[in-house]
Amino acid sequence: MPILQLSKVSKTFDGPEGGQPVRVFEDINLELNEGQSAAIVGPSGSGKSTLLNLIGALDKPTSGIINVDGKNILELKGQETAAFRNQTIGFIFQLHHLLPQCTVMENIIVPSLAGHTREHKGVISHRARSLLSEVGLAQRLQHRPAELSGGERQRASVARALINQPRILLADEPTGALDKANSDRLVEILLKLNREKNLTLVVITHSLEVAQQMEHVYRLDDGTLSRM
Repeated sequence: MPILQLSKVSKTFDGPEGGQPVRVFEDINLELNEGQSAAIVGPSGSGKSTLLNLIGALDKPTSGIINVDGKNILELKGQETAAFRNQTIGFIFQLHHLLPQCTVMENIIVPSLAGHTREHKGVISHRARSLLSEVGLAQRLQHRPAELSGGERQRASVARALINQPRILLADEPTGALDKANSDRLVEILLKLNREKNLTLVVITHSLEVAQQMEHVYRLDDGTLSRM
């Protein structure tokens, strides 16, 4: 059974001032098995980030079904939804969204403080240090975001996304604000984590170079998702 399955997923937003509804996409179907990687490309405004938000339970579709590990996540309510996002999904955004007043180490453990895990603080701290080592930031534990380069801040956001050991990693234009050297390094790290941790990886990107390194590539355009 696929770990991620979208069946006839559609999204429409209400029109401004009661006007005509705005269709984003319609009847989207997608299946990914555990440990697979996929890129979604397409023009700006095609709904790529909206689709990622639906998979991550940050928004709900107008119609359709989204199954994660055989469970329809649209049936989740309240704290169940919050726990799903916190424990099953890891998010990486184009902007790192690190807390400027906190150290790198403190930023990494923030998702573990949401109250959805019973793991001991020592276990979480050990995992945070291990993750920071994996993304090349072992010497930056006590630095604050302003003391890091753009590439380092984005790698810190990767470690933060993985602190609760999610099964699915969603990355929305993770290299969009990086130069080529940092972009290449970040993609290398993401693919390494995908292989070694058996993570299912979904990347939204405008870069065909990044997309082509994923196992599957899809294009979202004119409301439809097609395999490239």
